[in-house]
Amino acid sequence: QVQLVESGGGLVQAGGSLRLSCEVSGGTFSRYAMGWFRQAPGKEREFVAAISWSGRDTDYTNSVKGRFTISRDNAKNTVYLQMNSLKPEDTAVYYCAASRAIYYTGSYYLKYDYWGQGTQVTVSS
Repeated sequence: QVQLVESGGGLVQAGGSLRLSCEVSGGTFSRYAMGWFRQAPGKEREFVAAISWSGRDTDYTNSVKGRFTISRDNAKNTVYLQMNSLKPEDTAVYYCAASRAIYYTGSYYLKYDYWGQGTQVTVSS
């Protein structure tokens, strides 16, 4: 069974940085495209970033472009989300997700087959 475990969340001041990690087990990591989503209180889950199986293709939601970077290490079965210049509006639970469509870097959540439990990111002003 495929499992995704996020880590790296926490409390940070506005302007600060965090790096989220998501380790995948129970499957062949290089056979998945990976994505990050987030959900703030009272809001719907929204797409943040995605990366293809090889890491060659990435995509970001407009609000994080230039501040967040998604990357992956297939040898470590891990995908990362480096978050810089954090803003209070980035506060949310962040989820990683895996898609069996290995070239997919889109935002449609139903294209993702497996999900982690989430990690809280709180940005104080």
